[in-house]
Amino acid sequence: MRKSIFIVFILTLILSACSASGVETMSRYGNTVDDFEVTNQDGETFTREDMEGKVWLLDFIFTNCATVCPPMTANMTEVVTELEARGVEDYGVLSFSVDPETDSPEVLTDYIEYYNVPEGVDWQLVTGYDYDFIRGFAENNFKTIVAPPPEGSNQVTHGISFYLIDQQGKIIKDYPGVDTGDTEFPLEEVVSDVETLAEEGPK
Repeated sequence: MRKSIFIVFILTLILSACSASGVETMSRYGNTVDDFEVTNQDGETFTREDMEGKVWLLDFIFTNCATVCPPMTANMTEVVTELEARGVEDYGVLSFSVDPETDSPEVLTDYIEYYNVPEGVDWQLVTGYDYDFIRGFAENNFKTIVAPPPEGSNQVTHGISFYLIDQQGKIIKDYPGVDTGDTEFPLEEVVSDVETLAEEGPK
């Protein structure tokens, strides 16, 4: 009996050590985002260093997307609207275009204006790289796919997750960015996790 209690105690310590935060890190993550230098919707350079000190939600989208991107962006807008209503600070959204040849800064600006994002939200929509970069970046950091359109199509294949990143650039977990089968988009979980990390502050 004592041995069983001891084992449970040790396991509890190990699990607690896996996450110093109130938000538990998914086992497949824990790595930090690789360095990058891209261009945002304002034509300004945005780098990995610019992420420091804030909690980020990151996704992969493109403006010509005919399926998942519009609901993903609508859901992300719901998230930031709720975060603003709660008075959460020190967070941002980072959306990488998976169609950088089409998605110029001007195109990205027109795209996000449709969604009525609350004023003052730090939402970086980025481009200014090639397919090789975005494919490698998505796979190496987030274990997700980006593939160019098949011949005769303009629809890029990409993942639909939102990724939570802490103030040090560490990838914490992911969420489905849209409703999936019987599972609804987890709005409350996403908002709560961002709020928790933001309130805890940089470690």
